[in-house]
Amino acid sequence: MQLEIMPRKKRLPAGRAPLLLLLCQLVRALDVPLDSKLLEDLVQPPTITQQSPKDYIIDPRENIVIQCEAKGKPPPSFSWTRNGTHFDIEKDPLVTMKPGSGTLTINIMSEGKAETYEGVYQCTARNERGAAISNNIVVRPSRSPLWTKEKLEPITLRNGQSLILPCRPPLGLPPPIIFWMDNSFQRLPQSERVSQGLNGDLYFSNVLPEDTREDYICYARFNHTQTIQQKQPISVKVISVDELNDTIAANLNDSEFYSAKSNRERPPTFLTPEGNASHKEELRGNVLSLECIAEGLPTPIIYWIKEDGTLPINRTFYKNFKKTLQIIQVSEADSGNYQCIAKNPLGAIYHTISVTVKAAPYWIMAPQNLVLSPGEDGRLICRANGNPKPRISWLSNGVPIEIAPDDPSRNIDGDTIIFSNVQERSSAVYQCNASNEYGYLLANAFVNVLAEPPRILTSANTLYQVITDRPALLDCAFFGSPLPTVEWFKGAKGSALREDIYVLHENGTLEIPVAQKDSTGTYTCVARNKLGMAKNEVHLEIKDATRIIKQPEYAVVQRGGTVSFECKVKHDHTLIPTITWLKDSGELPNDGRFTVDKDHLVVADVWDNDGGTYTCVANTTLDNVSASAVLSVVAPTPTPAPTYDVPNPPFDLELTDQLDKSVQLSWTPGNDNNSPITKFIIEYEDAMHEAGLWHHQTEVSGMQTTAQLKLSPYVNYSFRVMAVNSLGRSLPSEASEQYLTKAAEPDTNPTAVEGLGSEPDNLVITWKPLNGFESNGPGLQYKVSWRQKDGDDEWTSVVVANVSKYIVSGTPTFVPYLIKVQALNDVGFAPEPAVVMGHSGEDLPMVAPGNVRVNVVNSTLAEVHWDPVPLKSIRGHLQGYRIYYWKAQSSSKRNRRHLEKKILTFQGSKTHGMLPGLEPFSHYTLNVRVVNGKGEGPASPDRVFTTPEGVPSAPSSLKIVNPTLDSLTLEWDPPSRPNGILTEYTLKYQPINSTHELGPLVDLKIPANKTRWTLKNLNFSTRYKFYFYAQTAAGSGSQITEEAVTNVDEGKMAMASRQVDIATQGWFIGLMCAVALLILILLIVCFIRRNKGGKYPVKEKEDAHADPEIQPMKEDDGTFGEYSDAEDHKPLKKGSRTPSDRTVKKEDSDDSLVDYGEGVNGQFNEDGSFIGQYSGKKEKEPAEGNESSEAPSPVNAMNSFV
Repeated sequence: MQLEIMPRKKRLPAGRAPLLLLLCQLVRALDVPLDSKLLEDLVQPPTITQQSPKDYIIDPRENIVIQCEAKGKPPPSFSWTRNGTHFDIEKDPLVTMKPGSGTLTINIMSEGKAETYEGVYQCTARNERGAAISNNIVVRPSRSPLWTKEKLEPITLRNGQSLILPCRPPLGLPPPIIFWMDNSFQRLPQSERVSQGLNGDLYFSNVLPEDTREDYICYARFNHTQTIQQKQPISVKVISVDELNDTIAANLNDSEFYSAKSNRERPPTFLTPEGNASHKEELRGNVLSLECIAEGLPTPIIYWIKEDGTLPINRTFYKNFKKTLQIIQVSEADSGNYQCIAKNPLGAIYHTISVTVKAAPYWIMAPQNLVLSPGEDGRLICRANGNPKPRISWLSNGVPIEIAPDDPSRNIDGDTIIFSNVQERSSAVYQCNASNEYGYLLANAFVNVLAEPPRILTSANTLYQVITDRPALLDCAFFGSPLPTVEWFKGAKGSALREDIYVLHENGTLEIPVAQKDSTGTYTCVARNKLGMAKNEVHLEIKDATRIIKQPEYAVVQRGGTVSFECKVKHDHTLIPTITWLKDSGELPNDGRFTVDKDHLVVADVWDNDGGTYTCVANTTLDNVSASAVLSVVAPTPTPAPTYDVPNPPFDLELTDQLDKSVQLSWTPGNDNNSPITKFIIEYEDAMHEAGLWHHQTEVSGMQTTAQLKLSPYVNYSFRVMAVNSLGRSLPSEASEQYLTKAAEPDTNPTAVEGLGSEPDNLVITWKPLNGFESNGPGLQYKVSWRQKDGDDEWTSVVVANVSKYIVSGTPTFVPYLIKVQALNDVGFAPEPAVVMGHSGEDLPMVAPGNVRVNVVNSTLAEVHWDPVPLKSIRGHLQGYRIYYWKAQSSSKRNRRHLEKKILTFQGSKTHGMLPGLEPFSHYTLNVRVVNGKGEGPASPDRVFTTPEGVPSAPSSLKIVNPTLDSLTLEWDPPSRPNGILTEYTLKYQPINSTHELGPLVDLKIPANKTRWTLKNLNFSTRYKFYFYAQTAAGSGSQITEEAVTNVDEGKMAMASRQVDIATQGWFIGLMCAVALLILILLIVCFIRRNKGGKYPVKEKEDAHADPEIQPMKEDDGTFGEYSDAEDHKPLKKGSRTPSDRTVKKEDSDDSLVDYGEGVNGQFNEDGSFIGQYSGKKEKEPAEGNESSEAPSPVNAMNSFV
């Protein structure tokens, strides 16, 4: 059972429903239900239910019927007035009144004329409770007069001239419809050049020879009498100037020529309206029609604009080839200046039409019937608008209230009648009349004073059956005076239903928005007023929804084959479903090839025309579901290999069922190119806010060709569709027509609302504005509201333009505020926004942290503690605490310079922190400050602390100088960071033999004031490794290492200073092996050449040198001489690698290693060590073995490793 839902509804918060219903009876009109049992003993004033229109045009060939129907208890009696005086029906034998009704029938078909009964009629329905009256009904017979006879001369004119064929139809009632036809009753073709005006005339912007004809006939159709009147035919002849000779032209008088204008091209001029400006007046709600028709050659084109605004979308239409502008449902906002522009290549002209929209009266609030109980109060309100403003007048029982019987409970206040402490005699019917020069409105509203206990009109024990998850509506129609309150109960001993899941409508209906299985049961409706109580029980059963659990599937079958579609349905066991199969939304063909068997549809011997969409529909008494599948019929094999591709774009897009927030889009699929379409993708464009940008709307199955689309308000939609198959997506379809949805209030409010002060005395409220799509209408603004969180102040609000920030000035410093930002537009407000908390601006903290304590953990780390500052003194968001610390001077007095201050910040409310990276044995100063979003507060008093001694760094340098056969001298620089007072140095050293094994370690303590030390009694020609470090009271520091070799003898310098023995490196050993192999190959080659008897340069060189001990490598042939044994400890002979001028050129040997030393000081000793490689400065050379400045041969270096 379905029950109409009242437009107004309310939830049932505990304790409020009865109060709301009680208040409603003071202002809400209660219509007495037309229930036969109720009406048997319930009195009611008359109410007009049906009447003839105000302007009643009748057909004079039929009887006149003037309607007047009314209801009431007791049934009302009827009377009529005609032209303001009583119309005595009984005295006119042609007039009868329908029994039990006020409807009049005037029998003019037997005798009499309709014109006799023209006039203004008014009906009155009266009973003991009052009198209701009808509108003034103006009765007029329709008229369709003939055209007056006239002689129409033929019209002759030149090619290209303009022409107006007048129609001038006779005045009829109502006015006729005009159209032009020929003798064969064929409509004359019209175009931009030839068209019919609003007055019925036929306008030619310029004539052509084909316009020549003798049967231009204007017809007038009078719809009311279904008659057509015809004007005499008009003859038009269009001739070319070339066809006229002077003789014919001389015989034509002026009246025979339509005009003397030339047929040359000319700019436009208006045929109608005349002049540059005109005025048009129209009534609100009518269709505004503006017309401009121009002549010219070539034919002018007409354009329309509104000078002070834009033409209203969806209400503007162009007719008659844009020569007529129509605006439907015209309102006062459409007043203004409209300009039509006629343009052709030779020029343009303009005409301005000033439009004024007037308005007959229309209701803002019509008076409503009142049913009151004795002693209650109420009011009748009658509000109307119009242009000019209508005048409101009241009548009581059809009599002007000024002369009506006085009622002490009644007080008139303009458009309102206020009733106080009404009694039974206060019952009456009141009429409100709102009128101006363009019309009037008349409304009846009764005041019925009744004392009636509640009555429930719904049948007892009604059974309602509802599908689960759907709304359930339980009816409880009631009546009573005073208006009863209604409550619902579930079960025999249930409490009143006041949970949020129920909705109580004002007509007593209980709504369960989402019915569940546990909603099943017995519900009791109870109606109460001060005179009594009534109740009624109804029953609710919840059924399972019907579902298709196995849907028919897309099928491709060859011609002549068989196909089967399956449709399995699951349903509530108490409901019996019926399965129906449809083909292309119609019944299945009446053909034996189609077999329906329970869950299956079988189609045998398939033909081409069997292809289409097959739909399975499952119906029960409560619901229905459907599912569809497409059957594609293909030719039998063999067939050529199909071409597979993405689908072709859909086409023929059409918008239907256009509602405020939804529209139905339909389309025709393109060719699927042998791959079934799996889905369609629908996109939309918002031409108003984001023109050219397409957004995803939805996707639907490839079986569908329609989609119901949800829309947002105030969006100018265009849609396009793309098809998708297994190979990809088609190109987009052509865009659909545009559809502009109506504006509505915003659905959402701005996001990211924040309140942060930029100054101590302000609050900056920011938010993320809505975009154009979310605005839902024009005039987007924001209502910004704020109040102190902890105060009792009311909300302060301001409406701002479409911005994203508002600054509140004059706020106290850092106070929490509650903030909300609500969107609104010209239609209304968005839902109530969420409240967020912000703070006014911060200021610098006022108090420094107290009780600052320092605990030195070790020589490089200290821990600082402090007491937190009071929260109120922070005056902002606590960011943390910041420690400033700096080193004042070195405790060793060696470095008295000030260092830069260092800063450490500790986040949040921490009251301690560690200072790492301190320098040992140093004086430090620190202070602590609290930090908020504005900055730092004042510093705490400085606290001084000292770090203890630490271990020193390594000595800055270590050099070994003045090597002798048994001694080495060490020189060093103290550590760069002593980190305390040096107490001594420690030197450890040990010898390294030829196999790189370390000997015994010798440990030696050296006073701290020394920077040079000589070691004696060392082994000659021995490598030593040294470990050297400084010490303070805190311990030993990092060590520095060095290696050196004592001299072989006094003539040779034998000091080596290196970090790594190169002879132990794999790459160097590999390189030396390669060099040795190369030398061996060269020696073999030389030996072979010498055995052949040749004299080689090497022999010549050997003979040229006097020293037999050393022969250098020859520069030009790469051969080697002989060398002395390194064990003989003999120095190299002077000049062995030196030219006669005792100079050495770098380019003489690419293998020279001079570049790797420090100038000529970089030398090799006899074991191949590179002297000076690791020394920091040049040392004085020994007296022997190196007197010349030439570079030593690299062969010496290699020799020590061979």
